[in-house]
Formats: sequence, C-alpha cells, structure tokens
Amino acid sequence: MSTNFINEGNIGSAPEFHEYPNGNEEPRRVLRLNVYFDNPIPGKDGYEDRGGFWRPVDWWHRDAEHFATLFQKGMRVVVLGREERDDWTDEQNNPRTTYRINARGVGILPYRIEAVTLSPKQAAAEPSPPSE
Repeated sequence: MSTNFINEGNIGSAPEFHEYPNGNEEPRRVLRLNVYFDNPIPGKDGYEDRGGFWRPVDWWHRDAEHFATLFQKGMRVVVLGREERDDWTDEQNNPRTTYRINARGVGILPYRIEAVTLSPKQAAAEPSPPSE
C-alpha cells in the first residue's frame, strides 16, 4: 500500500548512505534520512507545532553519496514521494508496522542555513582550433 506524499520537515539525525550490489550493473545507492514532519500553526507568540510525526525517508539516487555529505541534522527539507506501509515482526515475535517515505526528490529549504559555499566550476578544456 502506498500513497502520494509531499511535506516539509527537519532532518533529525545524520544522513546514512548505503550502497548495494546490482549484478553487473552500477550498484544501487540510497540515502536514508530520519525526518520530523511538523504541523506549524500560527499563534500569538509565533508558531506552535501541533501533531508532527517522524518518518524514515529512503531516497534511491545515483548521487546519494554526494547528498549524504550535503544534508545535515537540523536542516529543513521538502520531501516528495510515496508513503509506504512496511509490516514486520520484532524480536519478541510481535507484529509491527512502519510507514516510510520512498522519495522521488528531497529539496533543501533555506531555513536554518548559516552559510552556503559553492565550489568553483571546473573550466572546460579549450577547444583546439580547426585544422586546415
């Protein structure tokens, strides 16, 4: 079972990068985030959180390793994907259910960012003049 999902929240712990073999193909890469999706309601003294929830977020992306260094705990993100139900059994043989987000995209929102550092663009090789 899955349903469309789009919401914004804060990353609650350091991102985890995992890589899995894929036969002779390029390995599959996933970035795992633990995100708290809040429900801010405007009030007299700013915003009040009413009814937020935690969700594990899996983002399968070929550049997941790069994003693992970019995303940080506390960063505000918007997540677009599918919410999926995962039924499992714990160590005491009790049935459990976890809802996780299978993300199609994760975007960084400009809240709580102190600085952004861009690396210089690498210059393309100069084309050689045409031979005559």
